[in-house]
Amino acid sequence: MAIGKEFKEFAMRGNVVDLAVGVIIGAAFGSIVTSLVKDVIMPPIGYITGGVDFSDKKITLIKADPAHKVLENAIKYGSFINTVIQFLIVAFCIFMVVKVINALKKQEPAPAPAPDPEPTKEELLLTEIRDLLAKKA
Repeated sequence: MAIGKEFKEFAMRGNVVDLAVGVIIGAAFGSIVTSLVKDVIMPPIGYITGGVDFSDKKITLIKADPAHKVLENAIKYGSFINTVIQFLIVAFCIFMVVKVINALKKQEPAPAPAPDPEPTKEELLLTEIRDLLAKKA
């Protein structure tokens, strides 16, 4: 029974719940970014580059041969380019969100420096002796 109670306390901590929400929102955000790259960003890039569609770009190592049941083996660098673009968009969006959150955080004023402590009786006496000796010299 103790393990179940410990697990419940662990699972219900704020950080774990926040992490779970973040992962779910991140997964949904990933599909939005995938659509953004595939459907919005890549067509203009393809137009600028003369109709190049990066998602179809590949280096074929072994061509498919259905008669011999050989599947195509290819390096799909176009998909990699799309993935890198998606990563850059996600990284930029996260950067902007963190920047906004940091700007919205209440700026805490710096603590005032502590005043110098009052001199002790011995320090006052030593200062007085020093000043008297300085006058004699």
